[in-house]
Order: sequence, then C-alpha cells, then structure tokens
Amino acid sequence: MHKFDVVIVGGGAAGLMCAIEAGKRGRQVLLLEKADKCGQKILISGGGRCNFTNLHAGPDRFISDNAHYCKSALRQYTQQDFIALVERHGIAWHEKKLGQLFCDKSARDIVALLETECEQQGVVIWRSTGADRIVEEATGFLVMAGERQMRAESVVIATGGLSIPKLGANDFAYRVAKHFNLPLSSPRPGLVPLTFGEEDKRRFANLSGVSADVDIRFHKRVFRENLLFTHRGLSGPAILQISSYWQAGEAIEIDFLPDLNLESLLKDARRTQPRLKVATLLKEHLANRLVEALLAGFNDLPEVGNCSDRLISKLINNIKLVKIYPTGTEGYAKAEVTVGGIGTAALNSKSMECRNVPGLFFIGEAVDVTGFLGGYNFQWAWSSGYVAGQYA
Repeated sequence: MHKFDVVIVGGGAAGLMCAIEAGKRGRQVLLLEKADKCGQKILISGGGRCNFTNLHAGPDRFISDNAHYCKSALRQYTQQDFIALVERHGIAWHEKKLGQLFCDKSARDIVALLETECEQQGVVIWRSTGADRIVEEATGFLVMAGERQMRAESVVIATGGLSIPKLGANDFAYRVAKHFNLPLSSPRPGLVPLTFGEEDKRRFANLSGVSADVDIRFHKRVFRENLLFTHRGLSGPAILQISSYWQAGEAIEIDFLPDLNLESLLKDARRTQPRLKVATLLKEHLANRLVEALLAGFNDLPEVGNCSDRLISKLINNIKLVKIYPTGTEGYAKAEVTVGGIGTAALNSKSMECRNVPGLFFIGEAVDVTGFLGGYNFQWAWSSGYVAGQYA
C-alpha cells in the first residue's frame, strides 16, 4: 500500500500539467501512465512538431453543452502563460497560420519540458501502470492499479476520451463517472473526416486528392479552411472543423469560390467574353476535375454569352451552395478529439472538482469541452490541468 496526497491517472498534456502545479504546492504527487512513455498524443501532434496552443484561444473556440464552463480555466491559465513556459525552457516556436503555434524542432521538446518540470517538483511517475478502479473512502480514495494499491486525498482523472485508440484511448474516465453517478454528455468523434453517401460518392468519385479553399457551413457555424477529397469522403481542416458540429442525417453546405462574386464574374464575362466556355472560366479558379464534377448535372452548357440569368443562378447554386449529405465519420480511429464527455454540471469550473465527490477531479479531453482544430485542445489541457493542480 502506497500513500500520496494526489494520484493523477493519465500522463498526457492535462495530467502532466496538473502534476506540475500540484507539486509546486508541496503536494506528494503520483502520476500513473499506462503506456511506456508520457505524452503520446503530444508526440504525434502537428506532424511531430506539436501545435501546442493558439493565440486566439478564447471561450468562443470551444464546444460544450455549457458554453460558459471553460471561461474560468482559460482565464486562470492563458495561452500567453504557456508560451512563457515554453520560452523559459528555450524552445523555439513559430506561428504557422491562424494563430497556430508550433515547435520549430520537435514535439519531444514539449514532453521533455513537462517531464523536467515534474522532476523539479518531485512528482513520481509510474509508466506502464494504468488504474483499474477507484473507490471512495472516509478520508480520500483507494486507487487500484494491478497488484498496486494507493491511497490519496485527491484523485485526478486525465485519461482523455476515445479518439486514436491505437495510442491506448479508452473509456476509463466514463466508467469512473458512471461509478460515481456523474452525468455524461454522449461522446462522439470530433475533428474527423466525413464519409460520402452513395450519391455523393458517384458525383465526386474521381476527385481523391483534389483540394480547395472553401467556406463550409452547418446551420449557423461557418469555417473558412481547406477541404480535401478522399476516396471515402471529405477531409482537410474545413471538414475536421465542421465535423465537431455535424449531426447525422443533415447536410453540410460548401461554397467552393468564397472570395468570388460568381454572379458578377459570369455576367461580366457574358458581356466581355461571350464566346468563352463556362468550364474554361471556372477552371481559372478551381481544379479541372472539380469543375467537371460540379458541372456534371448540366447538359450542353452554352457559351457564357448565351447563359440566361436563370442558368447563371443555377450555376451559382451548384458551385457556391453545394449540399453534401455525409453518411457518417471515419470514427475514433481517425478522430483527433472526442466531443462530449463528463458533464460540466457535475464539475466546479474554477477547480475542475466534482461538486458531489470532494477530492475527485476531471480534466482535459475527458470533460465535455472540445476545442477547434489548431492548438485549442492543448490549451484546454494546459488550462484545466493548471486549475486542478491548484486545488487537488
């Protein structure tokens, strides 16, 4: 039997940050990581360079049943705070686009930073050791991990969601929540490619590898990003972003020429270049194969000079108001995050502690807070881990 002040289950971004902060308070901290090394998702993120935060990480960039829940943690520990930590460790970084910050060299630098900070604070890390069960006792908790048993005043669950099972993702956080009768917002894959139905597959069958800069819409949510056609459906940043909002059975709407007033373009060409073919004009702005797919429903298109206003209106609908009905997603295997998780109504937003189970905390991806693509989910890990570390 071992005794610690705090046991943290999960050695990812949130768990490591929490361990550092709890250690700074003089707490005896044990961190359990069932893999043979910590920070697995950190290591593969950003093409191996770790998109560790985003300059624009505000509450409006996160999805939750309670849109206000993330505000306290994001205010207590900001992206500037993590940038300062990165710079104190001499890690060079750069902004790629849209506020996304990456290491110049390797994601290993971020893991090394976190492990160094843990070592400095006396955090004990047991790798290849995953928790099996957590039991509430009169003065704290009993944590069971194989043949090992630990008693602790506080337990922090930082085991993430269901995304990327090849890295060991599992439902441990949800099982703990069920054991303690905590609410759960139904988990689903987020930041994930979408799959075509048969009709859309026939329409876009030959476009695998083609990309386009688009506006993509689902209900009132719009993203401006790159879209990529695959042999099974749609991917690219635009699709990953909208996938966290998309609901089965509904359409997404795509504008393939978001910077162009297509009506003016066609009517001006009708006047100045009447013998120009519509497809030729569009191929100046879009990939040839994409133009052919978008115009496939039109038979014997006339030259621009012979296009009526009604035909121009139909052309606009086929290029700037394209509706696609996905049949599903590529699932957790390809999902970067899990949308949903431990219901925020059960957690104190200031501390991440369970309201009805004092001493039990949930942080990071396990919680019903999901960021946009581009470093936001790491910032949530840092922020939620930080605040839990102040109270655990």
